[in-house]
Amino acid sequence: MKTTTAGVVSTLAAAAAAKDSRTFAVLRFNGDGFLTEGRMDPIVNPGGEASHYHGIMGGSNFGLNVEGDYLLDSNCTTAKIANDFSNYWVPNVWFQDPKDENKFTPVPLMYMNVYYFFEPTNDEIKAFPPGLKMLIGDADNRSPPKTGGINLFPNRGEVQPVQFTCTRSSYDPPSYPSNSDGSTAGMQDPDREDAGAGFPLYPCDGDNSPLRMDIHFPSCYNPEAGLDDYKNNMAWPEAGADGKQDCPEGYIHVPHLFYEVYWKTPQFDGQWTPDGKSQPFVLSNGDVTGFSAHADFIAGWDEHTLQTIIDTCNAGSIGMDKCPQIPGGLNTNNNCKIAPMITEPNMSIMSDSKSTVTLDKLPGNNPATGWGKGGVTGGRVSHSKSSPSSAVKPASSSYSVASSESSSAPVEDVSAPTVSEFAVKEVVDNKEVESPAADSDDGEVVTIWDVVTVTATATDYAEAPTPAPVRRNVHAHGHMARHARYGHN
Repeated sequence: MKTTTAGVVSTLAAAAAAKDSRTFAVLRFNGDGFLTEGRMDPIVNPGGEASHYHGIMGGSNFGLNVEGDYLLDSNCTTAKIANDFSNYWVPNVWFQDPKDENKFTPVPLMYMNVYYFFEPTNDEIKAFPPGLKMLIGDADNRSPPKTGGINLFPNRGEVQPVQFTCTRSSYDPPSYPSNSDGSTAGMQDPDREDAGAGFPLYPCDGDNSPLRMDIHFPSCYNPEAGLDDYKNNMAWPEAGADGKQDCPEGYIHVPHLFYEVYWKTPQFDGQWTPDGKSQPFVLSNGDVTGFSAHADFIAGWDEHTLQTIIDTCNAGSIGMDKCPQIPGGLNTNNNCKIAPMITEPNMSIMSDSKSTVTLDKLPGNNPATGWGKGGVTGGRVSHSKSSPSSAVKPASSSYSVASSESSSAPVEDVSAPTVSEFAVKEVVDNKEVESPAADSDDGEVVTIWDVVTVTATATDYAEAPTPAPVRRNVHAHGHMARHARYGHN
């Protein structure tokens, strides 16, 4: 059949304007550790010191002030995609010695993944405009959410985009106390035994799966608020009756980011004894609960490159670097590092190695607070260098927002994406991997199996034509298979 150029253009335009199924690709990073670390935060504290320590990935033009397309002039990036100079950052995790609570040791990064989800929608998903600033989470929060599970849809109740994953060899006893309300310990995800809100009470001893921080970002940009107004410029899409996720009128639908941050907590296993009542890890802002986990993003993509990936790539867990079209190609620099702009005594950029630094205080002199420590149980704490995020409608950088009004139309069950409990850092290039398939036409559920050997990883995608998750067993001698449900009832 002969196809005209106009017909091809029309078909591509229609595909770009609406998506019937979820596609995604995982961005990975080169080198060991972060691009840099320190009390820097050009979103919340531009031009000055931040209240607490962060680990930053991405483009080398990261600094105390970042505006517009400044990141695009970076000399290097830690991202595997050469034209991604965005910055991605989170608060670091520290170990507070149970034998001497005035001793703090930084927990090294194992690795970080950033999932780019392109959700089913009636909108056109567009690349981030350079300089877009996003912040999700609340550094001052010490109060538990209403549930230990993830909820990304405001028309279904309070948005909860943050949790921890802790894969263990056994869940007896469970990672979180049964029926915990969050006042003295974290809260179990009702659908996952390996995840919950707040720090777990037992070591994460699963294969290659230490403590993991999981953070979702909203995907609706309000151009009227502008690039810099991180308190008001983003909103969550709502799940409609057609199973698609659409942004409010006038907003721009951008990719849905999901951070997975793995911390090398097992190296501290011999330094504490689990008792089912307390745990030794603390965020760099002094939070012992983990309820204040948060993340930042400043867009520094070449827009053509990202738009091409949005429109053509469904590489899934095998990685964005395996996308069929990547303008600008891949980044081969494995040593992109910059010096911190705010220096701390006895601190240097951490690498993917054992931590040897121990401090008497957290950087910024943040006391340990929450679950009774520092006299704090619930509520909020005050950081003089940090401006708390205010609630906005329909979303804000602080995720404790009220439910929006539900429409009278029935809403199809569209669950937030989850990811594998065993996320693979790298895929061996010479291992044949099945091409990822799209979700079912209704965009409801897809089950992903990661089949892992000691040398390579393959991902087997099984579609689910009904709302019930479909499991397709993968049998192979010497392999271990773990699955991730993209949705659940």
